[in-house]
Amino acid sequence: MGVPQQRQPQQASGVPDLPAPERDLVIDLARFFCLALVVVGHTMMVSPVLHPDGTVTTENTLALQDWFEPIIWIFMVMPLFFVAGGITGLQSWRRLRAHGGTGLEFAQARLLRLIRPAAALLAVMFAGLWAARMFGVEPQVVELIVTGAGMPLWFLAAYLAAQLNIPLLAALHDRAPWLALAGLTTLVVAVDCFRGALPLLAYANIVFLWCAVQQLGFILADAPERRPSASTLVGIIVATNLLLGLVTGLGLYRGNMLVNLNPPTFCLLLLGGAQAAALQLSRPVLTGVAAAKWVRAVVGLAGRRAMTVYLWHLPLLAAMSGLLLLTGFPKPAAGTAGWWWSRPLVLVGIIVLLTPVLAAFGRLEERPTASAHSRRRPAAAVVTAAVVVFIPVADAAFNGLTLGLLGGGAACFALAVLLLGRIPVRGRSRPARPEGGTGGVTGRPEGTANGAPGGAGGPLPPTPLSANVEP
Repeated sequence: MGVPQQRQPQQASGVPDLPAPERDLVIDLARFFCLALVVVGHTMMVSPVLHPDGTVTTENTLALQDWFEPIIWIFMVMPLFFVAGGITGLQSWRRLRAHGGTGLEFAQARLLRLIRPAAALLAVMFAGLWAARMFGVEPQVVELIVTGAGMPLWFLAAYLAAQLNIPLLAALHDRAPWLALAGLTTLVVAVDCFRGALPLLAYANIVFLWCAVQQLGFILADAPERRPSASTLVGIIVATNLLLGLVTGLGLYRGNMLVNLNPPTFCLLLLGGAQAAALQLSRPVLTGVAAAKWVRAVVGLAGRRAMTVYLWHLPLLAAMSGLLLLTGFPKPAAGTAGWWWSRPLVLVGIIVLLTPVLAAFGRLEERPTASAHSRRRPAAAVVTAAVVVFIPVADAAFNGLTLGLLGGGAACFALAVLLLGRIPVRGRSRPARPEGGTGGVTGRPEGTANGAPGGAGGPLPPTPLSANVEP
């Protein structure tokens, strides 16, 4: 299913130009679907309750519904997101490596792309909630809003852990793809077997499990376009779901996939296999849907701001829910008919709140590219930045997120951004300009994105061309 690539002519200097990948509309659409489903799902989960004694608790209303447990087997889309990330991540790494890039440069680009928007979120939340505490907002309401950053942070940690391992896992995949997947699967199952005796060991699957699911994306990226057959894909879907039913039916795992999400279990790898096969099976139909102009416009816009939407929507939802507790606005009891009918209004409210956030912070997702003469960051700076990022995230995972940790996390993320600097230009030599021209048909020098200096000197085409191709 590899993304087709355009062949580029050899530059006069003898250095081949970077391949400009065509936009894989199906992957764009799949990631948009995952993001939209997560946002909609969270509006049906977060339900703060103000008790008569003044205490505030939260309920996951959707998870308490008896009918929801089998439904989540279908709509637990986190594995599909990592499959898509594996496809785009492998292609990005290969493009960078083909032009002399290193694993450290790949890690630098990935870290910057993900932690810049996260640093802004943590800083704004800390400043806003600290001010709220100073002005007398109930501490429990503040803590409720703080917890809204917890889920985006765990996802960020899991996605970063998987993406930063791409150079190593890609090397294993190139040598023996199925053996690499089998090795990761063995590690996942081994951790699950010992999690009862060593509960903290279960968190190792944040790395092993999501790297294994990402490896499924590697396999899809290298799959011939017409293989495997439809019958094989259907067989994979049926077999993985039967095995999932067996391990949950025997009581080896819980049937609730939300329980299996954090820390993740082998069940999510089975779901990932089924979803990867379903994605490949439905590709002909999805290609037609994704080709519609309005679909491309919506998906492309959302894709370029996907991380900002993901990071901010849950804190905004928690903030809106918490602040409503302080007002006389009608608050139907969770799970009642009135509560369910209010969910579309909550979704509209989140979209309205996200609009100024995207305008203010969305550009942080654009990769900061240095000039052609910038120095490469030393290995110690990149490694230190990665460690600095994971310290507050690990603390939050084990001990819970607090207002103080929110401030510490913002400082750590800001420090990591400073350590990483900007992504160096690599692999492009400026071609000769035509007479009377300024550099190509667009009037911009080749190797710039949207006219920005050094904008596309790295392994990416200009940002508007593809939402699913990452730095």
